[in-house]
Amino acid sequence: MSAVALRGVTKTLDSASAPVLHQVSLEVADGEFLTLLGPSGAGKTTLLRCVAGLEQPTAGDVVIGDQVVTRSPPAARDVAMVFQAQALYPHLTVRGNLAFPLEVRGASRAVIARKVLALAENLGLERMLDRRPGSLSGGEQQRVALARALVRDPKVLLLDEPLGHLDPVSRADLAAAIAQWHADRPVTTLHVTQDLTEAFTLARRVAVLDGGRIRQTGTPRDVYLSPADTQVARMMGRPGMNVLGGTAHHLKAGTEVQCGPLLIPVPLREYEGQITIGIRPENVSIGPPGRGMGDATARLIEPSGPDTLLHLDTGESVIVARIPGFLDVTPGASVGVTFDVTQIHFFDSSGKRLS
Repeated sequence: MSAVALRGVTKTLDSASAPVLHQVSLEVADGEFLTLLGPSGAGKTTLLRCVAGLEQPTAGDVVIGDQVVTRSPPAARDVAMVFQAQALYPHLTVRGNLAFPLEVRGASRAVIARKVLALAENLGLERMLDRRPGSLSGGEQQRVALARALVRDPKVLLLDEPLGHLDPVSRADLAAAIAQWHADRPVTTLHVTQDLTEAFTLARRVAVLDGGRIRQTGTPRDVYLSPADTQVARMMGRPGMNVLGGTAHHLKAGTEVQCGPLLIPVPLREYEGQITIGIRPENVSIGPPGRGMGDATARLIEPSGPDTLLHLDTGESVIVARIPGFLDVTPGASVGVTFDVTQIHFFDSSGKRLS
């Protein structure tokens, strides 16, 4: 049985506006960690708020366990939500913040003390229990917010970009803490983020949301390696997939597609019509001019240490290549471009995946 089910959930702000959410249907298994991944404005937070009961869908149903809770108040849903802003009680210590949800439910002092200490130990807060939130770092405050949500053992945990405002080190530390907590005590979790690395670190399954619609669901591996359409392909990755228009007629394996100056082999079943070609930056390599599938001009070079992003202008489009290490290439230089033909993706004229 699904712990959370969304059945045709639609949310419209007013009759003149396009829906923020459009007939979203999704099931989250008991104990699953599912990430809603998409750009700003995709509808991710609105969907999370509909599950929490903070907003009402215009149409469709929200089901938690075996109960339809679409019109139920938040307090009746047994969910806990962690926001990007921690919203801790500044006058209470960490211990007091963690104890508060249990106190309002009438738990005994012994139960409160036991649960607070156990959570503090699991999330690395035991040395901070007698400090107030104002004396903590952003990452520490977010750990407290997470612990406060978990202390009452909610049926569903909702995480609304909890790492979004943290520095890289704090983000990585808290992501590891969340992943470890879920591995030890798998509470059903819906997590919202725009960050691909965060999603892939935490999620067992990803739902890609864009324009209020779910475009694809699957494991992080499946969504990255087999995007359902060009929109998903562009969203998955830093940077996303290179997408190039190609013209060919009566395609079949062994023919070539012309993409500007590039001639790209087609390891594809027979297909008639216009196609779009996708290639990940890590599957693009460079060499001397005149070698490979065609030449391009180096325009922008972005070294990061482990690798370098090289932006290549073909005259019709810009392709990004991810090259290991540092490059001895200068802007304006001409280079030969080669794609790993085993990693080429093909999409039809509407953007849907062909292979």
